[in-house]
Amino acid sequence: MKGKINQGEEQLTTTQIMRSKQDRIRHAVLFEIILLIASTLVLTYLLDKPVAKMGGFGVLMSLCAMGWNYFYNLGFDHLLVWLNRPLYKRGVVLRAFHALMFEVGLTTVSIPVTMIWLDYTLVQALLLDLGFLIAVPIYTMIFNFFYDYFFPVCGNPS
Repeated sequence: MKGKINQGEEQLTTTQIMRSKQDRIRHAVLFEIILLIASTLVLTYLLDKPVAKMGGFGVLMSLCAMGWNYFYNLGFDHLLVWLNRPLYKRGVVLRAFHALMFEVGLTTVSIPVTMIWLDYTLVQALLLDLGFLIAVPIYTMIFNFFYDYFFPVCGNPS
């Protein structure tokens, strides 16, 4: 993606390398598999629900999140380029903002799905989602840090 950088009166054109479609798919799948296993085990224990019910709920939420993840991250990268911001390295503040906004968007789907799947009231669904809103951004920051470390974009050292 090309962007322009103003330095004094000069304008430099730079090319920033974005992650490939295959890399974004790998990112989303790894992210969701790890989160699915961990959340199914924890929720089965904490909510005293059958593992099959919580596993099914986890798979449904994972599919919603994977679709959102792909398009959200693609849009976020395009926004950074449009704002003439570097794609890499991403500091803690940007990573925190990125994770928080991802969760806000996903919440618009997760609340109704939780109410239907678990036969929860709005308050129960909000409380469960609040737990995810606290835990998942932390997981997201940690996951993305290690993902960038183990799968750096060529030309953009982490």
